Amino acid sequence: MSYFDAASSHPLHPVARQALLASLDDGWADPARLYREGRKARLLLDAAREAAAEAVGCRADELVFTSSGTRAVHSGIAGALAGRRRVGRHLIVSAVEHSSVLHSAETLVADGGSSTEVPVDRTGAVSVEDYAGSLRSDTALACLQSANHEVGTVQPVAEVAEACRAVGVPLLVDAAQSLGWGPVEGAWSLLTASAHKWGGPAGVGLLAVRKGARFAPQGPVDERESGRAPGFENIPAVVAAAASLRAVHAEATQEALRLRELTDRIRARVPRLVPGVDVVGDPVRRLPGIVTFSCLYVDGESLLHALDRAGFSVSSGSSCTSSTLTPSHVLKAMGVLSEGNVRVSLPLGATEEDVERFLAVLPDAVAGVREELGARTPVTTVEEDVLVVDALGKRCPIPVIELAKVIGDVPVGGTVRVLSDDEAARLDIPAWCEMRGQEYIGEEEGPAYLVRRAT
Repeated sequence: MSYFDAASSHPLHPVARQALLASLDDGWADPARLYREGRKARLLLDAAREAAAEAVGCRADELVFTSSGTRAVHSGIAGALAGRRRVGRHLIVSAVEHSSVLHSAETLVADGGSSTEVPVDRTGAVSVEDYAGSLRSDTALACLQSANHEVGTVQPVAEVAEACRAVGVPLLVDAAQSLGWGPVEGAWSLLTASAHKWGGPAGVGLLAVRKGARFAPQGPVDERESGRAPGFENIPAVVAAAASLRAVHAEATQEALRLRELTDRIRARVPRLVPGVDVVGDPVRRLPGIVTFSCLYVDGESLLHALDRAGFSVSSGSSCTSSTLTPSHVLKAMGVLSEGNVRVSLPLGATEEDVERFLAVLPDAVAGVREELGARTPVTTVEEDVLVVDALGKRCPIPVIELAKVIGDVPVGGTVRVLSDDEAARLDIPAWCEMRGQEYIGEEEGPAYLVRRAT
């Protein structure tokens, strides 16, 4: 079995396993105690903090360990907003942030604050000008991920940080996906990360708050971790997280070159092997190990099951794999195809042979799913010279399949109205038009989607 979902959770690094086992005997005691066992635990905790701070690029007394990356985000945003409450209660986020950031924004708005979502382009990147233009006199905090977890696009963090610094607004960077590849450049004020993303154990997050950033921890007072992360520290896990972070940084330069070559191979060959594929994300400014593509006329869940049976563990942002049946907020913000979406995220040590085997089985997997999903002849009517396709009650990717089947039945310049109550259709029909050179006219109440045949 080839595990190609490292962006969700990376396999435990050998160094993390060794450090975890080695610290179990000396890291169980309370590091706040002055007796021998407590002093041993404190030494381990302090050494781990020094190592992690060096990897992050901050001082040791600026970094605390949390119970997860999500907890680090929640605590970081809440504390930074509280520390600058006199300035205002306005928060800026990008439209493709991790759900932990977006949920924090929703909580702020529900409590009477306000937030602005900065849009992204079709590669998933924010514009520095758009981001700077969202800064206001009452902006308490700005948030921007270092790189996207679904498509791998790297954000212009240093430029955005400079724009924020110029007006005195702190920037929180979610570095969960990128920290394993190296420190985040720029004048950021707060940074969060999650150990299981780089091969450390789950249940360890990092929160760095640089000196000068106003910060007021929220919730009941706790003396541990400078009051910023309540609860007894899991010292063996913290030690393993710091040790593995140092180890992956030592390997990062060479491994990045190798994985980038493999993902470049996937990006180049998948569109040639499988017709009707849209490779998404920035082709250059992206993380080394992530490549994401969407396949027309494919149910994402069925494709993932087919690849699983073939021996590959991959993930998807397709609405077809979601219990909510809504497309990924990242793909939606980018305006790209969501149906049949596949994210390949290679772990450290992934082999050329595994990638070649994936490229060999993918065409048959897609073809098999397309054959299984072959929609019956669409129910169509003609109303005022407009061909109407009734896809109500049918889920992704059926509405797009039925549109594709009938577009040739209208003359060039003719119009097709697709009736669909599937949330994914709002994203996938315009994306299909762009891929197929047809003209998307817009959405009508109903809901209905108008498409004009252009070719």
